[in-house]
Amino acid sequence: MNIKNTFLFACLVLALAAPSAHAIDADAGTSASAFLKIDAGSPRAQALGNAFVSIADGPEALFWNPAGAASATTKEIQLGYQDYLQGYKSRTLVYLQPMGKTIIGVTLNYMDMDGFDYRDERGNMQPVVDKPVQNFVGSLSLARGFFNQGLQIGATAKYINEKLDTYRYTNVGFDVGAKARPWKWLGLGGAIVNIGDKDEMPRGWRLGADINTKYWTVSGEYMKYVDDEGRLGIGLEIHIPEDLLQVARFDLRVGYYDRESTGYSESENLKSLGLDSTSKISFGFGIYSSELFGYGARIDYAVTPFGALGTSQQLTVGIQF
Repeated sequence: MNIKNTFLFACLVLALAAPSAHAIDADAGTSASAFLKIDAGSPRAQALGNAFVSIADGPEALFWNPAGAASATTKEIQLGYQDYLQGYKSRTLVYLQPMGKTIIGVTLNYMDMDGFDYRDERGNMQPVVDKPVQNFVGSLSLARGFFNQGLQIGATAKYINEKLDTYRYTNVGFDVGAKARPWKWLGLGGAIVNIGDKDEMPRGWRLGADINTKYWTVSGEYMKYVDDEGRLGIGLEIHIPEDLLQVARFDLRVGYYDRESTGYSESENLKSLGLDSTSKISFGFGIYSSELFGYGARIDYAVTPFGALGTSQQLTVGIQF
């Protein structure tokens, strides 16, 4: 590998692996397609510190726990945009289609990254001809609920295409998940993601639970990838019901995720909030209306400071029809 490709690869590893560096695991970096661990398509999961596997529902569930899509009762389309770190961006499209008691879901996720320095063997700057990083994931999911939605199961098949400079890689992976609600106030969930060759994709599993009322939900999740140590996420969601506001439901979210801090941010806004040295705290909100010009509509937003690496922001807009 020449200097140009070496530098490219090093930058990519830094940008994608650093947020979860914590005490570096012995298997860190041993799986391809590290971008599959980024929470693209789910600002709610990002805002809740990745504690989402037991409460995942609607289009966002297809990126976290496909079983959660079983709660859909209408057709729904969702568009999403994520500005991650170091110029890495994601655009997502999700469509849910009820077919009797079975829900079919389709997702498209395109990611790219630019801003790299291209250099030859002597270190001289070279022109950038194309985006050096381009990734794509397309998926098809099936989900169904049983026992009056007391049990939900789902599965996803996905096509993965990864481009790093001149290197291209394609593969097929699978996710499976389940949710259970033995009591109205208690939810349980689990998922196995990126099933396939563990050297070619970051296989992982998630287990979580939530306690919920009409006005708040507390969720927790433990996540383990094959190339990383286990991580813990905790989230709190405050609900202001639609029947109280008479316009829409409003949710406020905050989360904690067990990742190592990544240096100090120079943002004056983060400094004033005392968040310039952490990447463990996340925030967000959601707005949902069941009667927007006769349609259901939702907007979800999340932000996570990553210290010296910058700030990750994500926004999705969904329409039910």
